[in-house]
Amino acid sequence: MNSAQNNGSGEAGGNAPEAGLSERRDRLNQKLDERRTAEERQEQERSKGDTRGYAQAMKLSSEFIAGIVVGGGIGWLVDQWLETTPFGLIVFLLLGFAAGVLNVLRSAGYVAEPERRIGEMSKDTHRNDRPK
Repeated sequence: MNSAQNNGSGEAGGNAPEAGLSERRDRLNQKLDERRTAEERQEQERSKGDTRGYAQAMKLSSEFIAGIVVGGGIGWLVDQWLETTPFGLIVFLLLGFAAGVLNVLRSAGYVAEPERRIGEMSKDTHRNDRPK
């Protein structure tokens, strides 16, 4: 009879710990799901950042190369027109290089646009003209 009582009490007592375990398991699964979704979001943000970096690099390099190519083209045309080979090409190639560097610096935000600088300078002169 003791064994029958133990089996009966074991089953009743076993349900309570099983319920607690299943509840803990459910909470753990929920936390794992939340963490997985957070990691997936972070991975997506990282991949977006990588593509933005590639796009910025392509933009800067194309602006630099465009400045050199345009300068070289103008120099070649000047040489053909004035028959000053190779001096026009050399001068305008250097000017194109400088223009390419300036374009890259402007795109990267290290140098202000000319219109912005002029606007800021005029604001500064108006501030200095005011009586104190």
